[in-house]
Amino acid sequence: QVQLVESGGGLEQAGGSLRLSCEASGLTFGDYSVAWFRQNPGKERELVTIISWSAGRTYYADSVKGRFTISRDNAKNTVYLQMNSLKPEDTATYYCAATSNWYEVDERGYAYWGQGTQVTVSS
Repeated sequence: QVQLVESGGGLEQAGGSLRLSCEASGLTFGDYSVAWFRQNPGKERELVTIISWSAGRTYYADSVKGRFTISRDNAKNTVYLQMNSLKPEDTATYYCAATSNWYEVDERGYAYWGQGTQVTVSS
């Protein structure tokens, strides 16, 4: 019933940009905070960024701060991740996740997850 669908991933050269989207259905979107996680084979899932219910608070991992920007449009039930100045180390599967908590840094606190979208950055 509740679905999160990511899109916008693909292949990009270092220094380029991608814009990921996470469209939600089956929930009252404005009641949920949304995060982006990423993961590569052999590595633990990494929290990238969080945006609160009303976009009043955001969090960015140090590795992406200044390059990535999270935003949301509750009327469209969509969260975006603008990724600029991409680096090869940004290569990963990116997952969108939603929580009823206002601010949650523990992945176990996220009840709903998308299927992921692959981002590959070449040098």
